[in-house]
Amino acid sequence: MSKQLQVGIAIAAGLAVVGFFFLYQQFNVGSMLTPSSSADNSSLVVQDEAAGSGSEAQVGDTVTVNYTGKFENGTVFDTSVGKQPFSFQLGAGNVIPGWDQGLVGMKVGGKRMLIVPPSLAYGSQDYGPIPANSTLIFEVELVSVKK
Repeated sequence: MSKQLQVGIAIAAGLAVVGFFFLYQQFNVGSMLTPSSSADNSSLVVQDEAAGSGSEAQVGDTVTVNYTGKFENGTVFDTSVGKQPFSFQLGAGNVIPGWDQGLVGMKVGGKRMLIVPPSLAYGSQDYGPIPANSTLIFEVELVSVKK
């Protein structure tokens, strides 16, 4: 089996597991968001929570992250925390556009909040536990960058 196929299968399996756990976990984000920080339907909001000091993520790099994804009401729909971190090639379209755009320039060890509007997530399509036209909030920690 080719390495690319193995990686693709691993990513698909990881996303399926993460999606399952999103249905059953809750996280309160009310203290992190104020009404002025919620995203509209077209603008990605990027907020650095902690600056990293390691390698900087650029398009084409393979990045490894820990993340938690939530709806605007704080309900967690997916997380890698406490599991294996998630790796993907940045800018290759393997993740939602909000991630491909929002993680560029992040440094290893950094933590970032992404508020992703539907237009940069799943748009008008339902995706597993994620309803159509959902704004998604991700807390992302950059674990490593492979150039």
